[in-house]
Amino acid sequence: MDKPFKSGFIALVGRPNVGKSTLMNTLLGQKIAIMSPKPQTTRNRIQSILTMEDKQIVFVDTPGIHKPKSKLSEYMNTAAIFSLTEVDLIFWLIEPTETVGAGDQFIAERLKEAKTPVILVVNKIDTVEKPFLLKVIEAYKDLYPFLEHIGHPAKTVLL
Repeated sequence: MDKPFKSGFIALVGRPNVGKSTLMNTLLGQKIAIMSPKPQTTRNRIQSILTMEDKQIVFVDTPGIHKPKSKLSEYMNTAAIFSLTEVDLIFWLIEPTETVGAGDQFIAERLKEAKTPVILVVNKIDTVEKPFLLKVIEAYKDLYPFLEHIGHPAKTVLL
């Protein structure tokens, strides 16, 4: 008997420059989204599809959620926040820092409103020691009831 085919949508959300596009490119095995050290490079949602034998995942790369200072910034935030309710799962990418800032609290509140399952993805884990990483996870676990948490190294970059 054949395995049932599964499919779903996963949004990649987080603050600007946490590595959402880089992670999507890595998961797909090819460069789909532009990657740049300049904030706000992703200005619209970018969708890409990963197809495997028994499943298909549509990744939705979103603009970084931030405090808007212009009409463009407002549009980009709206696009990212709107994505939270249109997907089956959310990967919330953060950088390894113990400090949960006002921007992180803002994102956590939007996630609570969306009521979509969330996995915390601590990006750039190769830049910190493991004991510190555990402190980071603890700080964010107090902010939101995550389905799971995972780490991703910064060194994984596709050219």
